[in-house]
Amino acid sequence: MTALTKPIAEIQYEDLSHLEIVEGLLDEAFGPGRFAKTAYRLREGTVPIPELSFVATLKGRPIGAVRLSPITIGGAEALFLGPLVVHPDHKNQGYGLTLMNRALHAARQLGHRLVVLVGDAPYYARAGFKPIPPGRVRLPGPVDPNRLLACELVEGSLDAVSGMARPAPRR
Repeated sequence: MTALTKPIAEIQYEDLSHLEIVEGLLDEAFGPGRFAKTAYRLREGTVPIPELSFVATLKGRPIGAVRLSPITIGGAEALFLGPLVVHPDHKNQGYGLTLMNRALHAARQLGHRLVVLVGDAPYYARAGFKPIPPGRVRLPGPVDPNRLLACELVEGSLDAVSGMARPAPRR
C-alpha cells in the first residue's frame, strides 16, 4: 500500500456490537463535556434512527460512526446529524465524508426532507450543507449561528421551516 492509498473501510449499519467502541471514540474525540453541548441537549429524549446510523470498520473494528436523530423545527419534521466521529489515526482520509454521504443518501431514500447540524461550515459544505439564515432556527442552548447548517434532501425544504428545534420521538 502506498502513502496515497488508504485502506478501504466497510460501511455498515451500527448495531449493539459497535456501541462500546463507538462510545469510546466519542469520549476520545469530544471529551467528558460533550453531554453539556447544545447538540447533545437536542438529542436528549430521542433515539438515533437505526436505518440512518452507520459505522466504518477496518478489519472488523469500528473506526468511525455517524448517527441521524429525529427532531422537529417548529412543526416541521427534520433530522439532526451527529455525532460524526472518526478515530484520530484515520482522520483526514475521507471516512467522515463517506459516512455522512451514506447517511444522507439513506435519509433521502427513506423520504426525509431536511438534515441540520452544528459544525464547521467548510467541512460540511462538501456534503451539501449550507448555513441556516440567522434567527430562522433556534436550539435549546447557545450555538454560534455560523455553525448552524442544513442540507436540503428535497430542494426548498428549508424555506418553510422556522422555530425551536426539539427532539422528536421516533415513530
